[in-house]
Amino acid sequence: MSIDIKTPELPESVDEATLLTWHVNDGDEVMRDDKLADVETDKIVLEVFAPADGVLQVNVEEGGTLKRGDVMGVLKEGSASGASGDKSGSDTSGANKKSSDEKSERAAEDRPGGTGPTAKAEAESSGSPAGEEKVDVSALQGLSPAVRKLLLEHNLQPGQIQGTGKDNRITRQDVLRFIEETPEAKKNLGLGAPERVLDLSVAGKASTSKPAADDPSIKRVPMSQLRQRVATRLKEVQNTAALLSTFNEVNMKPVMDIRAKYKERFEKDYGVKLGFMSFFVKATVEALKKFPVINASLDGKDILYHEAYHIGIAVDSPRGLVVPVLRNAETMSFAEVEKQIRGLAGKAKDAKLAYEDLIGGTFTITNGGTFGSMLSTPIINAPQSAILGMHAIQERPWVENGQVVIRPVMYLALTYDHRIIDGRDAVQFLVSLKQSLEDPAQLMLQL
Repeated sequence: MSIDIKTPELPESVDEATLLTWHVNDGDEVMRDDKLADVETDKIVLEVFAPADGVLQVNVEEGGTLKRGDVMGVLKEGSASGASGDKSGSDTSGANKKSSDEKSERAAEDRPGGTGPTAKAEAESSGSPAGEEKVDVSALQGLSPAVRKLLLEHNLQPGQIQGTGKDNRITRQDVLRFIEETPEAKKNLGLGAPERVLDLSVAGKASTSKPAADDPSIKRVPMSQLRQRVATRLKEVQNTAALLSTFNEVNMKPVMDIRAKYKERFEKDYGVKLGFMSFFVKATVEALKKFPVINASLDGKDILYHEAYHIGIAVDSPRGLVVPVLRNAETMSFAEVEKQIRGLAGKAKDAKLAYEDLIGGTFTITNGGTFGSMLSTPIINAPQSAILGMHAIQERPWVENGQVVIRPVMYLALTYDHRIIDGRDAVQFLVSLKQSLEDPAQLMLQL
């Protein structure tokens, strides 16, 4: 009996995914609930687990595209040796025996040190006899079938290649990139690029032509599903929305004084550090209540006013920028905001965010200041209509009561869709935010 391992359930708005990593190899025995693979969509990474005990047969290589219902692998009951025996002994006709032999040859090809006809052909193409091993086959253990095959074909040692997969695993893309960048690897299969000849008829187009794939100074890396989706969405926003940005500055000394005074007690009582983001989230919610159009979105010719405040927090992750959402932030305390942000940031780092963590936001906050940004004009996160940009805190001259003093100052930027938000509302929103942060007592009293 065999069980099809299909593409995991994709979110409704997602049509395809990428098989990111196999955690077990073709032909390995697995136990029920063992982690088999990671599947990447444009929003999240989905984990695939074994539904039963058995032997895995890989159908789709790492980096392959998956659609709904695709069979990425098959789980066969029994041990690896038993599954192999069943496969060769169950067919008695000449045609079925030939098919079984071909399958055995392919299996031998994928196993380290395989000696089937395909493996011999590989050895001959690499310039070495079938029995002579130029690759340390023991080092191939733990690698996916696609990676092992490429390494054997090109006579490459795993230690030559820097892995970029999870836990520094070597992926198929890592091997292909190494081959492109290493002329010696190409020569192993006669893949050296021919000498380029200048074509005068297209010389004038040289400045706009694509870079040559064999240029050693070029590193070609495929865009991830997430990066492709981000690029598409941001370009769509630029093409459709009337983006405009307005700025203000805020004296952060009052907030910093409160943090310095209560941070130890806060952490002791709530088990989480008191950061700046909770102040900004609470101040943002109060400002959105005063100017509800900032929390609205455009649907055709209608404006949708959201009465709940679902605040997206832009978070950097190993896969790129993601925006998990704090739902009903208006009901949260400072401690709850800090705990939620810490939990979501941890899930983003470990690629554990669920689809539900990323949808439904009505307003977004992004903090470029953590990377040293002084000022920027962020792009709104559609279908939202505005986004707040925080920036680095720097000591600057500040006028108080006619005197110039030094204060820690942050620039704020609000980018908004001018189709539904007027400049007056945008400016007053930032002013309200500034007032709450410079007098934090207003946040406690919700003034």
